[in-house]
Amino acid sequence: MIYLDNSATTRTLDAAAEAAAKYMRQDFFNPSAAYSPAVEAERAVNAARSRLASMIHAAPEEIIYTSGGTESNNTAIFGALKARRGTGRIIVGATEHPSVYSAIMTLKGPYNVTEARVDSTGTQDVNSLMSALSNDVAFVSIMHVNNETGAINDIPSIYKAVKQRAPGAIMHVDGVQGFLKVPFDARYCDMYSISGHKFHAPKGVGALYIKRGVRFAGGQIGGGQERNLRSGTTNTPGIMGMEAAIEYYQANLDEIRRKLMQMKLRLAKNLSFIRDAYINGPEPSLGAPHILNVSFLGVRGEVLLHALEEKGIYVSTGSACSAHKKGKNRILNAMGVVGNRQEGAIRFSICPFNTEDEMDITADVIEEQLAFLRRFKRR
Repeated sequence: MIYLDNSATTRTLDAAAEAAAKYMRQDFFNPSAAYSPAVEAERAVNAARSRLASMIHAAPEEIIYTSGGTESNNTAIFGALKARRGTGRIIVGATEHPSVYSAIMTLKGPYNVTEARVDSTGTQDVNSLMSALSNDVAFVSIMHVNNETGAINDIPSIYKAVKQRAPGAIMHVDGVQGFLKVPFDARYCDMYSISGHKFHAPKGVGALYIKRGVRFAGGQIGGGQERNLRSGTTNTPGIMGMEAAIEYYQANLDEIRRKLMQMKLRLAKNLSFIRDAYINGPEPSLGAPHILNVSFLGVRGEVLLHALEEKGIYVSTGSACSAHKKGKNRILNAMGVVGNRQEGAIRFSICPFNTEDEMDITADVIEEQLAFLRRFKRR
């Protein structure tokens, strides 16, 4: 099997699975309880919080744990705007993940929502964004790395523009695809979302960074966990599994990023020899090291996906959240990728456990399958 859909989810790291199992079977205590084994569990959770915070240059008290990227994004949006108790304008990137984009679209009416355009590479058009900024902007959400194309947004420049032109606005960054893959400094945002299963942690755990001083009304209401900002029994197994995954990345960070980019560039080079294959997004070396989006003209992406599946190669046609939805791809549309090129788009997403040989095999199988499938192209 060659698994190249790591932007959808990743295989849980053995050490992460073992850490989670330990806190399910042995140290299973509720960190909110008062007796000593529970206090030890709480200490472990807070040590994990400190490590996570250090990876984005934040303070531990600025991190709250969540169930994953969708909750982190939703909580950031609704918790920040609830605390403002007003109206105004929201700016959202045109290519945001549905957990940001769709959530913000529900706020149309009380808020005036503006979509910030991207260029043909899928990167945020900073000039377009700057022209939309004004004092009445309450909230801005721009992702760090696009989940379908790997386009990296210049978050420091965007943050500086927001604070200069809309000083009262809160800037949220969806870091789900960027965390650990691309360097990030939390000084350049007010809120930052993380999801564990994108970097070999268990599913069902994530985090939200909230800069000290940002007004925030919180998320779930209940027992007051996470400093009364997100109630719910602490998911100790998930948190400790995520801690093990972060520890693995931290110990190997430069090598992981180098290896990911090397494999991506090798795959891109291999695919460049295939007739009518076009990269969607930034030039491969300028994008995130783990995502490559390529259109193969003459074959629908879904058809090629299943042809590759029969050969034991797993890819996607875009976000897993949209895999069962019919119709046009909003992200590619925003980039101007339409028609046959959009129809033939495939996303490859790589992890540290892939190999260069897999990049060669994948390209060979694609070339072989395209030669067969294109014979049946409708005329």
